[in-house]
Amino acid sequence: MSDKKDIKPGHDYETTGHSWDGIEEYNKPLPKWWLYTFYLCIVWGIGYSILYPAWPGISGATKGILGFSTRGEVAQDIASVEEANASINHELAAADLVALTQDSSADLHRYADNAGGAIFRSFCSQCHGAGAQGAVGYPNLQDDAWLWGGSIEEIYTTVKTGIRQESDEDWVRQSQMPAFGRDGLLERSDIRAVVNHVMTLSDNTALDATVLDHGAEVYADNCAACHGDDGAGDRTQGAPNLTDQIWLYGGDYDALYETIYSARYGQMPAMGGAQLTEAELRAVSIYVHGLGGGE
Repeated sequence: MSDKKDIKPGHDYETTGHSWDGIEEYNKPLPKWWLYTFYLCIVWGIGYSILYPAWPGISGATKGILGFSTRGEVAQDIASVEEANASINHELAAADLVALTQDSSADLHRYADNAGGAIFRSFCSQCHGAGAQGAVGYPNLQDDAWLWGGSIEEIYTTVKTGIRQESDEDWVRQSQMPAFGRDGLLERSDIRAVVNHVMTLSDNTALDATVLDHGAEVYADNCAACHGDDGAGDRTQGAPNLTDQIWLYGGDYDALYETIYSARYGQMPAMGGAQLTEAELRAVSIYVHGLGGGE
């Protein structure tokens, strides 16, 4: 390898002086347009870092002399939309929900349904699913099996006060199933018997038919007060129907045993107050009511 630089005959540029197996490299300068563009980008970058937020620091990035903020820009856009919708939101907050659900062609109803869909996807879909189909432990909002009722007023109350959340509504959704096994209220043999009995209420085959009579007695003494003698449940206190084969946590033997032994304490946040405005509460209630299971 040679370090001697030279200009080959018939060429305008010298080589770098390097040679590898007879292969040499030209030392051709960059095009001026490329260099000017490069220098311009440097100047632009310096100017940008002075005018706009750019360099990270310990407590935050440099502000820039223009004081620009993407968060501030979004906040302005939100404020602008809220101002534009202030009139119809005021109308929605004062509307009669029952009358509004009965007139689906009204502009206010269409607005509430569209706004409610956006609110649902932002605040509710994480648990109930994007299509409101629910999951284990999270109710399906498309069917007509409602633990607390599916009328528009009942849906509104559920959304506003939540489930098993302290609120200003006298804790209207606070019923709780006892943990019969964990708290020592029933023996394991009693729980096994009542599980077999509950399975027969929804036409499931009991695993042990010999304990059905005892299971019926345990059910009558400990469960019928909430779920009813026939197992049809009581929506006013959130007691599920045990005969419709719709199970929030599963209807097989193991799931039912765990439910009776340890109980379930599903919770839903109260969306009223700081979470959603009155208009937003009504909008998402109308949207949920219109999914197909509303009464």
